[in-house]
Amino acid sequence: MLNPNNFCVIMAGGIGSRFWPMSRTSQPKQFLDILGTGETLIQQTFRRLKRICPEQNIYIVTNEMYKDLVNEQLPGLNPEQIICEPSRKNTAPCIAYANQKIALKNPNANIVVAPADHLILKEDEFVRVMNLALSYTEKNDCLVTLGITPSRPDTGYGYIQYDNNFSTPDDEIKKVKTFTEKPDLELAKQFIESGEFCWNSGMFIWSLKSIDKAFDNLLPEVNSLFKEGVDKYNTAEEERFINKTYSLSKNISIDYGIMEKSTNVFVISAEIGWSDLGTWGSIYTHLPQDENKNAIVGESVLMYDSSNNIVNVPKDKLVVLQGLDDYIVVESDKILLVCKKQDEQKIKQFVNDIKLIKDDSFY
Repeated sequence: MLNPNNFCVIMAGGIGSRFWPMSRTSQPKQFLDILGTGETLIQQTFRRLKRICPEQNIYIVTNEMYKDLVNEQLPGLNPEQIICEPSRKNTAPCIAYANQKIALKNPNANIVVAPADHLILKEDEFVRVMNLALSYTEKNDCLVTLGITPSRPDTGYGYIQYDNNFSTPDDEIKKVKTFTEKPDLELAKQFIESGEFCWNSGMFIWSLKSIDKAFDNLLPEVNSLFKEGVDKYNTAEEERFINKTYSLSKNISIDYGIMEKSTNVFVISAEIGWSDLGTWGSIYTHLPQDENKNAIVGESVLMYDSSNNIVNVPKDKLVVLQGLDDYIVVESDKILLVCKKQDEQKIKQFVNDIKLIKDDSFY
């Protein structure tokens, strides 16, 4: 039986512009079946988290423009389970808002916070690790983050350094020493060789009491804003109150505002088959590939003299490609993208340029 004190917050408000043209402002990547599995990313995340906490204890924080998408893809949610942000102010306000909603339901809540758009292939291991973390945060005043055991010196992730000499009741739970933003390759290699670092997954586990105390100590101006609405949440006055609150709140991440400044942060480094699916290149590594290392999502794609490509096209589209090596080819609703994989960081620039010359249906 699932612990009724366990809650989950799914952060689902991002745009995912690096996945253009499939991911757009009107339907970002968390609401897409990018991997061709039959489930969107938010549906996968919700299904996973139902193994950790009761379904009625899962809250979705998203932009108000995506409320209908959430209802469509996750039918059966109660209205209070969908928390709508009027604007994007990063992760700290998002979490502060969810905390206040959860506090009304259960002041003894033990909470998992997870992005809506991550891939986790080893779901049984994920559930085991999350239950281990929840057991620890239930008994201790601490903030736990889920680290990912690194497989390579990747420069695309943040890193967490932990203290191998600090003992906890469970050897898997390590005291955090430092957080480091995306390093250059040389530094990433040093991190891996030291055996003291893991990737930062952006998933968190804590008790409501511990995270509320951390907000009061480190981001009191944010926390007090949301606490002022205690008599307005789940009433007709909530929307007006939140619109005002978001206009006043600072734009700050939970990592910078709390995690990097707290002294009671711990990490569990796990191997859960994880990817943040941050780029088309990262998706390529998780798709089935043919004998020429082409990863194809689409039912009628013919490849000639082509290798190492990722192709994502509509099922009803016949596509013939010849002589391409290491390219991204994506077609979605009036848009065709052909881009070298090594240049995929330019996709954001493409979108910015398109905003200057086209209407918003193209981005």
